[in-house]
Amino acid sequence: MIPFVVVPAHDEATTVGDVVRRARIHAPVIVVDDGSTDGTAEAAVAAGADVRRHARRLGKAQALRTGVVAARARGATHVVTLDADGQHDPDDVSTLLAATAPRTLVVGARRTGDGALPAGRAEAIVVAGFFVNWASGLRLADTQSGFRVYPVAIFDEVPARRGGFVFETEVLLAAAARGWLVREVPVRSLPRVAARSRFRPVADGLAIGAYLAGRSLARGAAEAGAAVGTVFETFTDGDRRRERLAAMLDGAAPYVGTIAWGAMVGAEAARRAGARLAWWWRHPRPRRALVAAAGALGLPGVVPLLVLAAISGRRVPGARALVAALYAQERLDARVGAPVPVSVKPLRRSA
Repeated sequence: MIPFVVVPAHDEATTVGDVVRRARIHAPVIVVDDGSTDGTAEAAVAAGADVRRHARRLGKAQALRTGVVAARARGATHVVTLDADGQHDPDDVSTLLAATAPRTLVVGARRTGDGALPAGRAEAIVVAGFFVNWASGLRLADTQSGFRVYPVAIFDEVPARRGGFVFETEVLLAAAARGWLVREVPVRSLPRVAARSRFRPVADGLAIGAYLAGRSLARGAAEAGAAVGTVFETFTDGDRRRERLAAMLDGAAPYVGTIAWGAMVGAEAARRAGARLAWWWRHPRPRRALVAAAGALGLPGVVPLLVLAAISGRRVPGARALVAALYAQERLDARVGAPVPVSVKPLRRSA
């Protein structure tokens, strides 16, 4: 494994030097100066980083792309990404690198309850994670962490076309859809040294939300299709069709030669279709779909509270309790329902 650290930076002259010096203990560092005007590049060079510059600000996504290309050119097999504002602890780089494995993306999960994150940010992470996990089938605590280890090869396979902070969410979902593993390890979240976060709660939050809305709708459509397919499978599967026909004829046998025979055959067909649909309804998949739908309906009430907290810098009373009630991961993990009957083919495991 040949790791490089990539640090996207915009106007972080006061913090980038310390980040670089501490990260260099673990791997060579490439800083991508994204159109800074405050001496960020000079501070990074003085601390020992290889600096690549954008003449104007292009956003975090493009800064990460530039860094990955630069690291690949220097022979990197893995890229560690962390922020330049000092909120990620470079001492945790070794912890993330130790968790690497074949076809695995490693994410550093921040503790959201220790007060190090800005007001509203911890709750926003929970909400975003809820929908990422619903759309992907993953079970991650911090889907928005930018402290990660990417195998360089992942970018040959995973499309990453989105800009800004959506880039990291897009890579996560696309990697999971293509069979890459995602492993979380706990990391520290340090109090912010910079004056403010480069994450814009309204613009960037809405961009991530819009992307996740599209992915969640796609997952919802897939679940609706699974419900329809479950019923029709009773009638289209060859083995099940023969089984159904035999059961219908056996159930209607006492009525052969009477006017009730046709009605009994139809009743048996309806009963089996209803039983199949009832089994599917008790399966965890539709349970999770209903939980996701409830979470989507709750967004008009939750989002304004999180935006208010981010803008004011103060925690809004009741916001954390509401987020926990609607978007706790445990709601998606619930396994409620009867065991699968022997005669019913189990649903394929979702991604």
